[in-house]
Amino acid sequence: MIADREALLRRLHELRTEHRDLDTVIARLDAGPVDQLQLQRLKKRKLKLKDEIAWLDSQLLPDIIA
Repeated sequence: MIADREALLRRLHELRTEHRDLDTVIARLDAGPVDQLQLQRLKKRKLKLKDEIAWLDSQLLPDIIA
């Protein structure tokens, strides 16, 4: 179970890093002339990463019974 948790944490870190990197790339593309299709694809990828990050976060947090 600990190995699974560590693997999830590692994956979460990778996804967050990629999400931050996409933020930087998108900001640079917005600053100048841009290929709208490429920008749209990057933004979709960023949203997909956000969903994966949220899912992993929910897997790592213990269920709290109210």
